[in-house]
Amino acid sequence: MPNARSKARFALCVENKDCDDLEKGKLYRIIPDALARRDAFLRVVDESGEGYLYPESHFVFSMSLSGLRRRRPEVSSN
Repeated sequence: MPNARSKARFALCVENKDCDDLEKGKLYRIIPDALARRDAFLRVVDESGEGYLYPESHFVFSMSLSGLRRRRPEVSSN
């Protein structure tokens, strides 16, 4: 049975260590990329409108925007 991560369409950034172009607390659209996922990366659409790879551990996943609103963790501004 697929888990939330495999069906997610959006990801909430909860960490941006070594990825200064990511914004903590920002919602990103996911582009499916099986090869990237195999290596624990995620392809997300950034501010430029292009898909880039970032560590999967920097995100929490949801199938919908409302699901993220319910699950949104506290994100520090550090």
